[in-house]
Amino acid sequence: MSLPVHLVESLAGVAAGAVVEVTGDEAHHAVAVRRLREGERVVLTDGRGTAVTGPVAETAKRLFTVTVEEVVSAERPEPAVTVVQALPKGERGELAVEVLTEVGVDRVVPWAASRSVAVWKGERATRSHAKWQATAREAAKQSRRSWHPTVTPLATTADLASLVGEADLAVVLHEDASQPLSALDVPASGRIVVVVGPEGGIAPDELAALEAAGAQTVRLGAEVLRTSTAGVVAVAALLARTPRWG
Repeated sequence: MSLPVHLVESLAGVAAGAVVEVTGDEAHHAVAVRRLREGERVVLTDGRGTAVTGPVAETAKRLFTVTVEEVVSAERPEPAVTVVQALPKGERGELAVEVLTEVGVDRVVPWAASRSVAVWKGERATRSHAKWQATAREAAKQSRRSWHPTVTPLATTADLASLVGEADLAVVLHEDASQPLSALDVPASGRIVVVVGPEGGIAPDELAALEAAGAQTVRLGAEVLRTSTAGVVAVAALLARTPRWG
């Protein structure tokens, strides 16, 4: 059975024999909700490549400590994958973030596409962004990732030009594209960017701007996927042809 994973602020300089303290909401959920007990072995990670394993030494209402037995450091995986996700309606945004995190995406960029049904403004933008961040955090723990993804602030189409321009491979998923995703040469390292449009599709001017910045328009297959699932399918198809999944 896999050990439970908990997130801490930092594990820099931690070695075997050290005692790491976990506080705040993370500790409260572990102790009060999950009924964590002294002696139970857990994994702590800082989401930046380091994880430690050891038994719980002490518990309190919003605190528990772990005596470190083992420290494991992992290199950041390559190629790094960014998914630009147009805002879906309802809870499909959190679904997209969850499955993208599970498949190994390094960065999720919420995109205010012109045809997005959902709109992030004011307090709603703050709440929605926080929900995406929380979803990524929990999915990263569930999938036992040493490196956790980041969820950037909301981006406009103009913001995407530099993101696409800096990529070693940038693709835009489009049902009318003639080029299949399977025909692309996938880099073994560097940066890959996948752009997923909204339910209403990517507007012609947005598609033109992305192509001008260097993105290639591709299709996945004959089927048309929802915006909340297209990204994870595309990323899986790409990663299967890289050393990350080799």
